[in-house]
Amino acid sequence: MSIQSRRERERAERHQLIVTAARELAEAEGWDAVTTRRLAARIEYSQPVLYSHFRGKEAIMEAAALEGIGELSERLRAAREGVSDPAAAMRAVAASYVEFAAQQPALYAAMFTLTSDLSFGTAASPATLRAAFGEFMATVRPFARPGVDLETLTETFWAALHGLVSLGDSHRLRPGRTADRLALLVDRFLS
Repeated sequence: MSIQSRRERERAERHQLIVTAARELAEAEGWDAVTTRRLAARIEYSQPVLYSHFRGKEAIMEAAALEGIGELSERLRAAREGVSDPAAAMRAVAASYVEFAAQQPALYAAMFTLTSDLSFGTAASPATLRAAFGEFMATVRPFARPGVDLETLTETFWAALHGLVSLGDSHRLRPGRTADRLALLVDRFLS
């Protein structure tokens, strides 16, 4: 292995270490607790090392968000492909999405709630975002009626799921009814 290859590998490992530490700290204490000083102490590197990888906290959150979106995309694909019936696939994708958000609320916030420079729904959108949206689109496609724009229909499905998650997280919905809401949403979407 060349010195250059080793340095690139070590840099990639440090990059991942920073993102992982930020995610862990955010899940434990929230994104406000994630500072470059705390991350540097946690991973035992100096703050300048962090800044050699990221412009600041927002860039670290963005990297965590992209990583999370990639993980979500994989979960949605597994849910969709895990069943053969399109209606069951939609139910599985919806449940998987809500479960992901519940299991990692800080990561979900970085992905879809907190302010970020990530570009959604444009040609400039990162491939990871396009892949996740593609999983939603593959789920919705069998139910698209003629004349209805598939992307708009997909955005509506995603927005409804996100709304359920966001309202539930902020305690704006009655507790303990998530499964009922998901079933109603999917049933309405399928009809």
